[in-house]
Amino acid sequence: MRITAENTAKALLTVVAFSALASLLLIAVFILKEGLPFMLKIGVGQFLFSSSWNPQAGQFGVFPMIVSSLYVTFGAMLIGAPLGVAGAIFMNEFLPRKVMRVIKPTIELLAGIPSVVFGFLGVMVLAPLIREHMGGPGLSVLAASAILGIMVLPTVISISTDAIGAVPNSYREGALALGATRWQSVHMVTVKAARSGIIASIILAMGRALGETMAVIMVAGNTVKIPHAVTDPVRTLTANIALEMSNATGMAREALFATGVVLFVVIMVLNGFALSVIKGRGGRR
Repeated sequence: MRITAENTAKALLTVVAFSALASLLLIAVFILKEGLPFMLKIGVGQFLFSSSWNPQAGQFGVFPMIVSSLYVTFGAMLIGAPLGVAGAIFMNEFLPRKVMRVIKPTIELLAGIPSVVFGFLGVMVLAPLIREHMGGPGLSVLAASAILGIMVLPTVISISTDAIGAVPNSYREGALALGATRWQSVHMVTVKAARSGIIASIILAMGRALGETMAVIMVAGNTVKIPHAVTDPVRTLTANIALEMSNATGMAREALFATGVVLFVVIMVLNGFALSVIKGRGGRR
């Protein structure tokens, strides 16, 4: 009877696992089926590297949105990655364990706050500050990067904290026994030992920032152009899909699916790289 129950549970878990993989595969196939023919029809180079986006005039160039997405994403990582890693180091190495057990779940709760709330704060607080002190419309690359930098903090902090916490205490004790200071032990030994996990957290956070939609729509300005300053308004790939999909028909609709293909490929590459880093970390152990 026990063996039968175990086999049943194993079969159910296998079905659930493969159903998740099947769902991902169906999504990928659907996006590729809808978007690739359009890219091949107008030319992959024309679609990816043209700077003109005007569906009504038959112009479908996503290059400004690709550049804008990369600018906003890397700007977010310049803000979120150092703060997240520093927070993880502080919580693991300098805070008492009892305090860390309270603060870590609290920080992770940030991941549950709807993105529209972050976008609203960006529109009401951050954009006016940028407009007043730096010029421009306020809704810009800088505003989007700052909001996304805050939004990815839970991802960076959580995974980096786990990576640093997994470093054996013998590493720290050995460094201190050799005469290193507390900070030298953290900087030269603990962080280097957890480097793969920290890098993985940054890459995963980058994927989250690249795929964010609602907050970016609210604070980026939604202007299709290549930004030349951090105060310029921009439109990202995700924002373009969300803004135009409801009214798109014909070739415009196909162009949005092709935009989804570009976004899907970039995110899959980032996630694949993160998984390879994590596996490499496990292999070295």
